[in-house]
Amino acid sequence: MKTALVTGGNKGIGLALTRYLLQRNHHVIVLARDFADFDYVDHTDVTMVEYDLNDIAGIPALIASLQPIDVLINNAGIMLSLPYDDYPQDKIDQIMKINIEAPIALIREVSKHMIAQQSGRIVNNASIAGQIGHPDIWYGISKAGLINATKSFAKLLGPEGIVINAVAASPVDTEMLAVIPEHRKMMFKQSTVAGRFAEPQEVAEAMGWLATESPDYINGSCIDINNGSYLR
Repeated sequence: MKTALVTGGNKGIGLALTRYLLQRNHHVIVLARDFADFDYVDHTDVTMVEYDLNDIAGIPALIASLQPIDVLINNAGIMLSLPYDDYPQDKIDQIMKINIEAPIALIREVSKHMIAQQSGRIVNNASIAGQIGHPDIWYGISKAGLINATKSFAKLLGPEGIVINAVAASPVDTEMLAVIPEHRKMMFKQSTVAGRFAEPQEVAEAMGWLATESPDYINGSCIDINNGSYLR
């Protein structure tokens, strides 16, 4: 049985990923700030770890305290939707820590075991915001950085047997939609072929495939999940 670490695996896309991996005989370590209303509290193949990803310095000790990780899914992220000219420094620090610094620190630490066993899978949850720009400037910057980090680590870790990819979804029907103004929600939906947001399960299935079954030759890629809203 392989062990997967899913950040933010307690709700939304992360919860759908937890379900996906459990169905495929993985032990899932779910890392989150809290587990209120979590569906798998008593599941024998789920380990719950309460942790705040703002604590970058604590990540090496965190990973050292866990069993070796075969699959890392950097799913956790935040969006603040603040205006670029009124973005407090502490909020900039927060979004960059959670969206880019923490995933990189987790990759660095988890990959040590993966390098030793010459195999492993890493999937990063980026965003269309990192491809086309976004009103939340620092959100877009953080997600663009995560896409770039995916490509960089594929070159660094690929020769060690590690497969690392990302997905870039347009808005998904999760709690994060609450910070998006109504007029922007309408614009997003109108830009898609289906006229709707993505469902968490749809994104989770793509990420889960990359984490478990995709060909090894797909490495360093970022898969678009935007229903025609960013054709290229």
